[in-house]
Amino acid sequence: MATAPGKRSATVEEVLAAIEAARDKVMADEIKSLTKLGIPKAMAYQMISSRFHQGKSGGTEEAEPDPFESTANTSWDEIG
Repeated sequence: MATAPGKRSATVEEVLAAIEAARDKVMADEIKSLTKLGIPKAMAYQMISSRFHQGKSGGTEEAEPDPFESTANTSWDEIG
């Protein structure tokens, strides 16, 4: 793929750095929102980091399921 004169393409490292910076900003914003709701900062960080797969697994599999997301196909009739 040719680039237009005067424009340079980004390296893989630059793209990864931009993605990581954006992820960090989103995480910080979510932690800030949760602390405004009264959740302790450490707990908020743990909740958010588990959603962003920051755990020890390092893979694409979640270390723990998100307690706020339903993974079962449960209807309201089955719950009540």
